[in-house]
This record gives sequence, C-alpha cells and structure tokens, in this order.
Amino acid sequence: MKKNMIFAIHIDSRNDKCMQVTTEDQAMLWHQRYGHLHFKGLNTLREKGMVTGLPDLKIQTITCADCLSGKQTRTAQPKQSSWRASKALELIHSDICGPITPASESEALGCFKEFKRLVEKESGQEIKSLRIDRGGEYLSNAFINYCKEHGFKRQLTTPYTPQQNGVAERRNRTIMNMVRSLLTAKNMPKFLWSEAVVWSVYVLNRCPTISVKGKTPQEAWNGKKPVVDHLRVWGCLAHAHVPKVNRGKLDKRSTICVFLGISEGTKGYRLYNTETRKIVTTKDVVFEEQKAWDWKEEGEPDVELQWEDDVLDDQDNNSSSNSDSNDDHPDQANGNNQNDQANGNNQIVRQLPRRTHRNPVWMTDYVSGSEVSEDEVNLVQLEEEDPVQFETAVRSKKWRDAMDMEINSIVKNNTWTLSTIPQKGKKIGVKWIYKTKRNENGSIVKHKARLVAKGYAQKQGVDFTEVYAPVARMDTVRMIISIAAQRSWKIYQLDVKSAFLHGELEEKVYIDQPQGYQKKGKEHKVYELHKALYGLKQAPRAWFSKIEKHFIAEGFQECTYEHTLFTKVSSKGTIIIVSLYVDDLIVTGDDEDLIKEFKASMIREFDMTDLGRMNYFLGIEVIQGSKGIFICQKQYTEAVLRRFGMFDCKPVGTPMATGLKMDQDHGEKVVDDTHYKQIVGSLMYLTNTRPNIMHATCSISRYMSNPIELHMQAAKRILRYLKGSMQLGILYQRSNIKGELLVYTDGDYAGDQDDRRSTSGYAFILNSGAIAWGYKKQPIVTLSTTEAEFVAATACACQLLWMKRILKVLKHEERECTEIRCDNNSTIKLSRNPVMYGRCKHIDISYHFLRDLVKEGTITLSYYRSEDQVADVMTKALKVDAFLKQRQALGMHDHKEVMLESKHFQH
Repeated sequence: MKKNMIFAIHIDSRNDKCMQVTTEDQAMLWHQRYGHLHFKGLNTLREKGMVTGLPDLKIQTITCADCLSGKQTRTAQPKQSSWRASKALELIHSDICGPITPASESEALGCFKEFKRLVEKESGQEIKSLRIDRGGEYLSNAFINYCKEHGFKRQLTTPYTPQQNGVAERRNRTIMNMVRSLLTAKNMPKFLWSEAVVWSVYVLNRCPTISVKGKTPQEAWNGKKPVVDHLRVWGCLAHAHVPKVNRGKLDKRSTICVFLGISEGTKGYRLYNTETRKIVTTKDVVFEEQKAWDWKEEGEPDVELQWEDDVLDDQDNNSSSNSDSNDDHPDQANGNNQNDQANGNNQIVRQLPRRTHRNPVWMTDYVSGSEVSEDEVNLVQLEEEDPVQFETAVRSKKWRDAMDMEINSIVKNNTWTLSTIPQKGKKIGVKWIYKTKRNENGSIVKHKARLVAKGYAQKQGVDFTEVYAPVARMDTVRMIISIAAQRSWKIYQLDVKSAFLHGELEEKVYIDQPQGYQKKGKEHKVYELHKALYGLKQAPRAWFSKIEKHFIAEGFQECTYEHTLFTKVSSKGTIIIVSLYVDDLIVTGDDEDLIKEFKASMIREFDMTDLGRMNYFLGIEVIQGSKGIFICQKQYTEAVLRRFGMFDCKPVGTPMATGLKMDQDHGEKVVDDTHYKQIVGSLMYLTNTRPNIMHATCSISRYMSNPIELHMQAAKRILRYLKGSMQLGILYQRSNIKGELLVYTDGDYAGDQDDRRSTSGYAFILNSGAIAWGYKKQPIVTLSTTEAEFVAATACACQLLWMKRILKVLKHEERECTEIRCDNNSTIKLSRNPVMYGRCKHIDISYHFLRDLVKEGTITLSYYRSEDQVADVMTKALKVDAFLKQRQALGMHDHKEVMLESKHFQH
C-alpha cells in the first residue's frame, strides 16, 4: 500500500562488513593451518580443485605479522634454467642444510641410499642424474663409487657457486622460512625445530608450485589428489584421550598436549605431552587451534627430549575402520567428516586400525609387544640414539629381533626355570638395556638387547656373598701387543655371547618375568635363576670362576700377578697367551696350530664368536702389519669432539698451556659439574692410547666436585689439542732383536696449588712404544725436590717389579738389574746411600723400599738430563718443541704416516 506516494518494501538486511570479517577470520585460520602458505596459493588450491575439504576463500591478501617475521626478504632476481627434467627421477637436486648436517660423510651416504631405494621402489623409475654442490659429504670416495656402481651421473656445481644448485638451495630456504613462521606463531621453543621441519615438508608437498602445473607435488608423485581437511594449526593445543588401561576410576580422561604433526605410519597425530615431556602418537584428539601452550611457564627441558611413540587407544574399543583409507588423511577411515570440519575447534579423531607384527614360532608361549603398533620414529636429520624404554624399542623390528635373540640365548642356556616364589622369598626386578654395536669404522655391526637384573635391590648374605672379579689391566694388554709386534705374532680376538649366562649361581635368586615376554596364563609366577644374569652383583665373579676352571682344565697356567692372564706351553716349547677382559679374549703366540685348537675348544664349550685378527678391542683400533702393530682411538676421539660440540674448534699444539696454575678458587663462576665430569671421563678413557694427554687430563680431574670457568677452559683446550691430533696412536715396531725395557721417572714438586702436594709420573717403553705410564698426586707433602723425586722413583720401582714379573711370564726375560732414568742427582745418591741425613730423616720408611731394591741389584737409578726425560710429559706442561720431542719418544705416530710408510699394513 502507499501513503503520500511512499511505498513500504520489506527486505532482509545484510551486514557486508561483518561478512568480510568472517571471511578474513576463516582465511587466516586456513592460512595458519597450511603453515602460513600465501593466500594466492590457497585460492589456487580451491579454484582448480587440487584438494578437497578446503572452503571457498575469496580474499586476495591479509598482512600476517608471523609471516613477515619468518619470511620477509629482499626481492630476488628471477633465474631461468635452460633445461628441466620431464620424467620422475630424471634429475635429483640435493643439498644439506647448515645446522642439520649429518655427523659424518658416511651418514650422508646412508641417507641417500635409503632415499634412492624408497623413491625408485615407489615410482618404478631409476635415478638418472644427481645435481649436488661440492660439499665434503658428496666428494667422498664411498659416495663417488656408489654413483658409479648404480650408473647415474653427478652434476657438480662450479666451486663457490651455490647458485647452480638453486633448486635445492631455494627449497631449503622455503622450508626454513616456514619453520621460522611456525615457531614464531605459537611461541614454540627451538628444541622442537626438527618437528617443525617435518611438518613444513609435509605441508609443502601439498602446496601449489610452479614446477608442476595444476597439481600439488604429492599428486604429481603418486597420482592421488591429497585430502587436507585433517590439517590443524601447528603448535596448537590438543586434548588427547587417556585410554582406560592408563588411568584409574577417578583419573582424568584427557591430557593437554601440543600438536606437532601427522604420524603417517599409524594414521594418527603426533603430540607433545606437556606433563611427561614426551612425544606420543594418538588418534583420539580434540583441538583448540587458536590457543597455544604457555612455554614460558614450563621452560625448555634441561634434558634431551624422549620419544615415546605409544599409540594411545582403549583396548576394549573395537574399531570398524576401513583399512583402505587414504594414508595422508587420519580421519578418513570412518568416512568423510567435512561437515564437522567447519567447527574446527572440536573435532575428535576416530579410532583407526593398527598393524601388528608376528612373533617367531618358538615364542608363541610368550606375551610379547605384538599389540603395539609399528610406528617407527622419523626425525629429520637427527642421529638415531639407542632406546631407553621397552615401549620405545618394541616399535622397531631390529630391537624386537635383538630381544628375541637374547631370550632365545637365555632359554637355550637353561638359565632359569619358571616357578612360584617361596613365602619368604624375595624377587628382583629386571629391565631391558639396548646398545648399538659399531666397528672400528663406526659402521653398525649389530643391535644388542640385554636383559639385566636390578642388582641394586640385592642384599648381601641373602642373595649374594662374594662379588669381586678381576679384569685385564690395559698395561698387560699393551705388553702383549708389544711382544707380539716384536716377534711378528698375530693377535686374534674372540667374543663370548651372553658370557654372564654361563656363570653358575650358588645362591637362590628369583626375578620377575621380563617385560614383553610373560608366559601366557602364568604372569604371576617368577623365574628361579640357575645361572647368572647381567646386573646381578655376583654375575662377573660367577662367569670368571666358570672360565677360569675351563682354562685350568685345558692345561693353562694362571698368572699369579695378573689373574686374567693365562699361558700354555706345548711339549715343543711353543707358547700361547690369552688375556681376558670380561667376555672379550685376545690370544696370541708362536704356534698357529695350538691357537686353532684353543679356538675350537672355546667354541665347543661356550657360545663364542671368532672375530679373527684383533682390529677393534674395547674402543681401541688395532692395525697389524709388517712393520709392527699400531693402536689408536681415532674413532672415539672424533665421537668425543662431536659429543661436546668441539669438532669444528681451532686446534692447538699442546694439551695444556705452560705456566697455567689451577686451583679451587671459589670466587669464580661455577660451571655445570655434570658436563665437566662427562668431559673428564671421556678424556680419561682416551689416555689408554694417548699418554701425551695424561698430565693435562689428570690435572683437570682434581676439580670435578666444584669446577669453575678456568677448569672448563683447560678441559676444552685438551679437546682442541685432540682436534689437531686425532690420528695419533702408538706404534710397536717389529724387530729381530729383543727390545730393552726403558723406564723413566719424574716428580713435580708442590705442583698442586691447593694443598701443595707433589705429583709422581713414570713412563715404560718397550719396542719403541710406551706400554705403561702413570700420573698420581703424592699422598704426602714433600719438603724438597729431592724428596718429591724420591717418592716418585719409589712408585715407579713398584710398577717396574710387577711388570718384570709379567714379562717373565710372557717369556720376555729382562736384565736382572733394570735402569730407572731420573733427572735429579740428589735422588740417585739418596737411593744408594743414606746421605743428607738431616734433610731426609723424616721420610717414611715405606719409601726406603727403593734403597733396598738398589742394594739387591734389582734396579739402579741413572741420571738423564731434563731435556731427555720422557716422564716430564707426565708431570708438567711443556712448550711445543719439548712436548713434541717427548711425544715422539713415547712411540707416538700419526696414523696417516704409518700407512704411508708401510703399504702392507692391514686391519
């Protein structure tokens, strides 16, 4: 109707401004879900139908502060390539990104081998060409030979021209740009950078690219259009469901986590559990994509992140999912949920099927880890570490096989019997220990799983009595090596499998059934041990008693002065020598037939591996050749430098600066004592073949209880010295003439700045190589240089007596009177006559033992000037020239020099 020529029209009002805000919010949400992908890319995905599940986003651009923080750069000049590949794998672009470089060239080659097998199997094509830069990891002989063997070309860039490898360089930049944006957006800590890299790569494979028109890289690769409605904002809050088996009646049913990505192997989500600080994989999650965890409140963990890929789901919830669902869509198993996707903050990931692994037939009686899914941990460019927990190890086939082998060995050896524990009996817990065994080149030999008893729960007199068991001293091992080198004997090595399982127990010991291997229907029972198990306090003694009896029965003589040294002399006068270090045996002698008989006897009696010629013993690399035997710890040295972040440090010429006076100054800044102790412990093990760092290492070891910055700098200087001398080792030379034992002793008067005690040092050289050396602070405060040298000479004489007896057992007779070389005339006079009585009458009578040895004619002290005193390197910091001279006198050579001098050297 009309009134005054005015018509009333009813129309629905529309607030376009509000509509625009909603559109912008939704666009920003998907921009974040897609790892801060540019808006043009989002529109391209939607308009060309490259993915499903993406809503219509009609927005050109929105300024994102997080993107500017992570991606803003100067305008780059476009570059065109004259040729591009037309088929998959026709050209591979490869580069290694800065801080995540693999630890060694061999690891880069191993990663490429794995990549090659994967892509060629998936695509059915073969790699034709590989475009790389001139990084050391690509120019190794191993990498070059691998390329030749598999028939593909290497396209190398011109030196100092990374632009020629622009595709790989730009892809690394794109990935790291996205990583920075992801970390910034949710204030994520930097220790999760590797997870951000994995997620960035996952997302970029589902993004548009100019290299492939109208498709994502994922579709171009496998021909399947990717589904993306399962994407979530990286770093957002996620509420993970806690299954019934992990909670009580009143416990909470959900735990707060942080979303880190997709676990493609299990079709679940990878989450960081904020309570346990572990990464878990689960399928039942509710997301809050606009919220983030308060990392400032929690702080970054002070320990290394643990990985726990347990699949969290209820045992009683049977899934009816379709196993043929798309791999990159965790939610797709139970149908399309695009309607639920509109309310992105409240989605629950439904139950999915999981893969199980089959146990060996002989293990069908056990309840094992078969119910756990096959979720292999996949971290980008991180070195794999040995698992700590059973739940982690059971996910990997290699560790399951290792555990199966250990259980099989225990059962085969009749180690235990399943029984019921007596009423007053006590049981001991057990746990799994995992270790990756490597050879002298650092290559993996095997993965070892060891079942150990929790011996700390044992009580003396109840389930153990005596525990002591001897092991070979390194001085003895070096003496054997030196004599074998001089006489051109070959040294062989044997390894006893599960050695402690052979030791027979005298006490009644009960243990729990091992995790993952409980007998079905008998989980309440325990094992009664008949033989020893690793971890028991009496296990080493039981094993040594067992093998000791075997040696005696085989006609060996046990050395009175070294109980792990056994010798056997045949009727022909030939000799065989065996040294035992727990389950590692070295054997040498002048009768190869006798050695073969010994090996056969040991293999019959014990489950033993013949390792052939000794080339890697207790972390020591051994090279036996025509000129002698060379020992070093090159691989261990490199591992120590990498462990403490000093591999790229600047080398120095000596391990300790001259004139450095260290004391316990409580006014300086205190450093992390745990880190300091780890450095000192690693260096102490290196002194097994590096006598030249003995003084410096023992000096810094005095301050492990409360180290300060000065002590840490001294420790790092030793590491810097090792960086420049990684190849050093000791060469024991072959000779037709029996070598004479050279003995040097020295004392450093009042060297300790805190208690003013002196230090003793000695060095023993046989066949041009050091076989024993020592450094020790004296137990008393000496009042003069003469007294300090006298105390040091007495300690050296005691070591000499023991070594002469060992050498006699090894059929290396020394002269009746052995010369000890000293650089103090007063000490020499005092050892022969009670001169200077007024200045030495207070010396304890025990130190006058030296004078008795001189009187008997067992030893004699001779003067050697300080410039020729080899033991000086054990007691004080020397200048470079003097240090190098004494280092050479110790028989230390560079590994490369030894190999060049003798092409006949072989492992």
